[in-house]
Amino acid sequence: MNIQIFGRNKCFDTKKAQRWFKERRIKFQYIDVDRYGMSRGELNTVRSAVGLEAMINKSDRDYPTIQYLASDAAKLDKLFDEPWLLATPIVRNGKQATVGCCPEVWSEWE
Repeated sequence: MNIQIFGRNKCFDTKKAQRWFKERRIKFQYIDVDRYGMSRGELNTVRSAVGLEAMINKSDRDYPTIQYLASDAAKLDKLFDEPWLLATPIVRNGKQATVGCCPEVWSEWE
């Protein structure tokens, strides 16, 4: 397994995801999404796995700006340029991905 956790340092669900993998002694790479963002390839992989709408943080104050963009490509560009609009944690295992805390899915990856 090649686990990547994209999250925020102050996000409770991100800490929960990290704890879940640590308790099972599964190695993972943590990426602070606010500091480093995600590459376009990573964004596309996650979009293919979970869908674009699941990736957007609906509680962010800037949510209306992305909601009214015309195309999915424009929304993806906005997420690339402004990674704080991403919902966290995003946990990726190759082509598989989840958004939020999903231990039932992660246990199937073992």
